[in-house]
Amino acid sequence: MEGIEKSLEDRKEKNLFRILRPARIRKEGKIFFKDKEYIDFSSNDYLGLSGHSKIKEAAKNAVEAFGASSSASRLLSGSLDLHHQLENEIALLKGKESALVFNSGYQANVGIISAICGRGDVVFSDRLNHASILDGVSLSGAKLFRFKHNDTSHLEELLNDQRRKFKKALVISETVFSMDGDKCPLKKIAKLKDKYKFSIMVDEAHATGIFGKKGSGLVEEELVTDSIDLIMGTFSKALGSFGAYVACSKELRDYLINFSRSFIYSTALPPAVISSNLASLILLKEESFRRTELLKNSHYFRRELKKKGFNIKGKSQIVPLIVGNSENTVQLSQELQERGYWVLPIRPPTVPLGESRLRFSLTHYHTKEILKKLIKDICQILGSTQS
Repeated sequence: MEGIEKSLEDRKEKNLFRILRPARIRKEGKIFFKDKEYIDFSSNDYLGLSGHSKIKEAAKNAVEAFGASSSASRLLSGSLDLHHQLENEIALLKGKESALVFNSGYQANVGIISAICGRGDVVFSDRLNHASILDGVSLSGAKLFRFKHNDTSHLEELLNDQRRKFKKALVISETVFSMDGDKCPLKKIAKLKDKYKFSIMVDEAHATGIFGKKGSGLVEEELVTDSIDLIMGTFSKALGSFGAYVACSKELRDYLINFSRSFIYSTALPPAVISSNLASLILLKEESFRRTELLKNSHYFRRELKKKGFNIKGKSQIVPLIVGNSENTVQLSQELQERGYWVLPIRPPTVPLGESRLRFSLTHYHTKEILKKLIKDICQILGSTQS
């Protein structure tokens, strides 16, 4: 226990100590702490679906029909018709033969990678991939090589040097990165596939519902569906509910059902959650204006901040404002909170040294008027002469 106490003290001294903040309520793009209301820029409810009346109604109806829990794993009695219906809909959306639902994005990445890779295999992972991907590789026992972020030249160097030394090879990347808000060069990665004989897995957690003609994700938008072997994503962000999935071939789905431990040994997601997910897929078709408006406003926000001379990253609904210094980032966050904005500082080790930032996670609720006011407040706080 001494080691635990020392670790906590070290984090406190370095101002890296994390705490949980209990919100009183969160709805319609706002969050309430104690008696104060904030405009929420930390939520992943990109399309504003989590409070949609049709999703809430679907959840209520499922509770009435099936109860509050699935009460068993999918391989016992927890696999309802609803689960299979959702998997069929995901397969259609993603343009794949089959799909399999997992309980969370973390469980999906850990369970998929550790099942399909093993000792003697190799994984090439983008350096900024999510922690769940790295944990999945670690559990698999496969050799890991991390290529520079979105750098396909470095990826090819590693493939040329290392691929022949291993049996199976997997290249894995997020499609929209959660901290930088930028996009993966999917077409360039796909072009390397035949030459170096590897499979491709992508994490579409932050792209599903936002990109592509159907809102399927960046794989759809970049027209590389046939080249991607496993398309993983979540329901807990733009789709406004909870859980995760992988879209793939029927053979891979059958394999995961038999060998993915995070799938096998987990109680199935509750019927209310599955029904909510089904409702969100319908809304994705019926209310496509949500993603159109979101991307339009995101482009406006990013463009205007750049005009003011700020260091802005990303090409998506995630807009990071790079401050650099950790203390200055914390101070900016606090001053914005005083003005009614809930946006938190992102600091090392989550991001590299010197790249501390405020990560503005834009949603359907962030109108152009709100963003105009926010830009003005940022300029005033940072003393911009261009405000």
